[in-house]
Amino acid sequence: MIHAGVIAVQGDVSEHARAIERAAAAHDEEATVHEIRQAGVVPDCDVLLMPGGESTTISRLLQQEGIAPEVQAHVAAGKPVLATCAGLIVASHDAKDDRVETLDLVDVTVDRNAFGRQVDSFEAPVDVTGLDDPFPAVFIRAPLIDEVGEGVEVLAEWDGRPVAVRDGPVVGTSFHPELTDDVRLHRLTFFTDLVAEAAD
Repeated sequence: MIHAGVIAVQGDVSEHARAIERAAAAHDEEATVHEIRQAGVVPDCDVLLMPGGESTTISRLLQQEGIAPEVQAHVAAGKPVLATCAGLIVASHDAKDDRVETLDLVDVTVDRNAFGRQVDSFEAPVDVTGLDDPFPAVFIRAPLIDEVGEGVEVLAEWDGRPVAVRDGPVVGTSFHPELTDDVRLHRLTFFTDLVAEAAD
């Protein structure tokens, strides 16, 4: 039984919950999903998901509810996190926006909404390290990863720019993998040998 926590203070929570359940089932595992809106839940979770949404609101509520230090402790313990779109912004080292109090979980600098407004949303096949076939990436008001730290692995690029990265147990994407029926990124984050070794 895997206890999966979805940061649920704001954003597309149910989509991530369904994705982690499907990803677990593909590995003959069962996932119990906890929607996290207050402190005290994260320590009981094996894996965490930080959804898209509005990064300034998410970061403010994580601090206000006392969830932020628990997420940082989760990562410090080597437990995996998937942070998508606004989740990546909040998890980053620097969002270049004083309104966002980042968690400094991923050594990247991001530009919020760099791919454009809602009307500029698009889907594109993206080659991701560790996946055999391109992933159908959905970009919605997506952030641009414009600086990557030395220890960060770039997993995918689009138009010559990083759109998926791994920093230790954290995978961050500019796009929304949870908005497709493809759960391979959730599987890559939570069910790889690297994750199994960290759990041991």
